[in-house]
Parts: sequence; structure tokens; C-alpha cells
Amino acid sequence: MGGVAALARALGHDVAGCDANIYPPMSDQLAALGIRLDSGYRAEHLDAKPDLVIVGNALSRGNPMIERLLDDRLPYVSGPQWIGEQVLSNRRVFAVAGTHGKTTTTAMLAWILEVCGRDPGFLVGGVPENFGVSARLGAGDFVIEADEYDTAFFDKRSKFVHYRPTVAILNNLEFDHADIFPDVAAIQRQFHHLVRTVPGNGHLIVNAEDPRLAEALAMGAWTPVTTFGIERGDWQADLRVPDGSAFSVRYRGTPVGEVRWNLLGRHNVMNALAAVAAAHAGGIDPARAIAALTDFRSAKRRLELVGEHAGIRVYDDFAHHPTAIATTLAGLRARVGHARILVGMEPRSNSMRLGAHAEELAPSLRDADAVVFLHKPELPWDAARVTGALNGRGQAASSVDALITTLRDSARAGDHVVFMSNGGFENAPRRFLALFSASA
Repeated sequence: MGGVAALARALGHDVAGCDANIYPPMSDQLAALGIRLDSGYRAEHLDAKPDLVIVGNALSRGNPMIERLLDDRLPYVSGPQWIGEQVLSNRRVFAVAGTHGKTTTTAMLAWILEVCGRDPGFLVGGVPENFGVSARLGAGDFVIEADEYDTAFFDKRSKFVHYRPTVAILNNLEFDHADIFPDVAAIQRQFHHLVRTVPGNGHLIVNAEDPRLAEALAMGAWTPVTTFGIERGDWQADLRVPDGSAFSVRYRGTPVGEVRWNLLGRHNVMNALAAVAAAHAGGIDPARAIAALTDFRSAKRRLELVGEHAGIRVYDDFAHHPTAIATTLAGLRARVGHARILVGMEPRSNSMRLGAHAEELAPSLRDADAVVFLHKPELPWDAARVTGALNGRGQAASSVDALITTLRDSARAGDHVVFMSNGGFENAPRRFLALFSASA
């Protein structure tokens, strides 16, 4: 929604917005654009009678602003519908869908198009460091992160059905969003709804290693399909080093280039293959696309190094699902070898808070030497299901303050401390660093 606000401002509208929690980097970006931010969802935020209210999917009936909106019969629309109608309707659209890697892959593809002179517009669910903003209009193609979460309280379709892409990346598909989907089959149906919107003269870029995506495509596909995967697919990669920081790319068996970059992990190699394949579908020479990745810097909060003190390196990572946690830590382990990895984890996503992934969390943390798991009193399940399965490597903390203190008391020179949450985490990584500065 922050990106939507930025696009509306770029189109010349006066924009204000509100959220339950306002924190960087998005709050800083919106303030720089002159967009007023109000805290909380209070009915009086609508006293000005705006010409249009763009409603995010976090708001439901019973919310004071929604009730005021309906009672006063103010004009309203969902964020995805507004984007589809006002931004995407006359452009070639690249949509990036998947349970994992949407933000990073969207940022990669936008960067490739930028380097190749396409002046793309984009909307990313984060802040790509190459651009410093999460959204811009651009003048050429448009690259959009395409989420399967529902659209709004009045439109329960997935957001991505509004985007009507010419090129759609299907990165992967796992069970997530347990608050709105009963099972993985329900998510597959939504992905197939996206497939139905891609024209016959477009392209589907599909992970060849994901059987659930294959099942979704088996429901019907009317668009040429190009596949990617490290071990199989039209686009493949050979890892030159185990941590994924260098790899070569082949297209249908023919070498087309090599990537050397600062990103880590097999998952980011897969993201790169998807982005290069999509760029090629859009007319970009693969060698140029691969060369552009050398200077790619990931979005903020994707294993972002936020600082170092006395040999202790501190990272902020956007963690929302066990698979993402496992692949991120595996990439870091391949980079740091036998150095200790300490993790502070907040179960922040709706699925995690509901306990949908509780049994998978401990296995996803296998590359961590120690884990401090945030177990606030309102968490509706027992964190011992995770910490007890970590064989002495895990403990719970009842507050962020306690979690930070526990990690501080454990950390020593040479350690890598990773804070994992898809929320604000009460600014835990930077507060952790500040503790050392205060005691110096």
C-alpha cells in the first residue's frame, strides 16, 4: 500500500494514508514524497471527505474507518484494482508470483530492464537498494510483485488477478496464508486464475522443480511456457561456489554467461534464473541481463547487514515462511563456514501466529547454532513446540527486550546474529547494536 501511495503521488494526486504501525523504511520513503501518515485506523481520518479511498486488505468490516467509509458512502476501490486500472492498463506488465522470492525477483527484473535502457515502472513489496524506492511510474514496461493474498474486504480474489500481465513468473508454490486458505489446493486454484489472465502471445516463466506449479498448469494453460531450475528446465544454473555467490547460466544447454554477486543461497540463484528468463521473454539479450545482475543489490531486509560491532555481524531478514528461513540460513552457512549463527525470531506472519507452520519451524532453523524465539503472551500456541525440538539450541523470550538481552549476553566476536521477522520487530536489530554502543 505504501507503493500504491507513491504511484498515486507520482500521478499528481494529493495523498495521505494511515496504518496500525508505521516504521522505516517505508515511513521514511513516504514522508520524503510529502505523503502524510496517520497512525491507527480512526474514523476521523476521513473527516476531509477524500475524493477516493484506496483500501488495503488489512482492513475488515468492524474497523472504524471502514464503517465510516460505508456510512458516508465515500468512493472506494481496492489497491490492486486501482493499480490495474490506473497504472497497468496500457503497458506491458511483468508480474512476479510465488510463495517465496517475489520481492527479490521483482527487484532483479526491474534492475535488468533499467540497465538495459527500458525505463521500467515497478511496484515492489520492499525497498530495492538499487532504486531506493519501492515504486515508480517509469515510462516503459511495468514490473509488479504479484501477491496471492486476497484483495480487500469486499473482493476475496487474489490480488494478482487484477494485473493482467503479458509475462508472468511463477516462482514456487507452498502452503501459506493459513488465515484465508484452507489448503494448498486452494492456493493452486488462485494461481491458475492468474494463468487464465495471461494472453496467448505472452509468456509463463515457471519453476521446473516445483510439482505444485506443474499441477496448477495441468488445469489448463493457453500461453507458451518457459521453465527454469538449477537441475532442470530451459534455463539452468551451475553453482561455482556452494553459497551461490557465483554461478553460470545455460539456456537450453547453451552457456550464456556467469553471475558473480553479493547475494547468497540457492534460492537467489533460482530468483535470478526467473528474472533472466522473463527479461529474455521481453526481448532482452540474456548476456546483457546476466551482466546487469553483477551490480544488483537486494531489497532491504533480505539478509541485510545492518551493522557490525566487535566482530559481531548483525542482519535484518524478512522471514515469513519456514522454507524462506531454511534457504536464507543455508546460504549464510555456506558463506560463513563454522562460524556461529544466532537467530532472534518473531512469529509475525498470520500463518506463523496461527501455528500453521509450527512443526516446520525447528527443522527450518537447522543451520542456526542458537535461536531465541519471541513468545509474547498473546501467541495462541506454545513456543515449546519449536524451542523444544531444537535439541538445546532454542529458548523463548516473552518480550523483544528480553530477546535482545539474551542474544547480547550470548554473542561473541565472529558470530553472525540474524533477526528474522516480516514485521517491524520493534526495531530489534538496530536496538541490539545500540546496546553494544551504550556499553562501550
